[in-house]
Amino acid sequence: MAHKKAAGKTKNGRDSNPKYLGVKLYDGQMAKIGSIIIKQRGTDVLPGKNVAKGSDDTLFAMKDGVVSFTTKRKIGFNSTMKVKKVVNVG
Repeated sequence: MAHKKAAGKTKNGRDSNPKYLGVKLYDGQMAKIGSIIIKQRGTDVLPGKNVAKGSDDTLFAMKDGVVSFTTKRKIGFNSTMKVKKVVNVG
């Protein structure tokens, strides 16, 4: 006779670590060289003046300055116009 009940398997017993994505420096804040401005998956926000994009689409500052956000109109491959956000450091 068993003294413990048999444990059944579960299908939802795993979880992933948080990735801490999002905006790290907002409009009007000071950015130093190499400081991360936005961590993102894909290019939701495009790099502008004095901003570079890393291999994981992270945007970081190339010079010291104040962070500013603007918009830019881009035409897609199917001739549709999209308004994209652009981050600048100046």
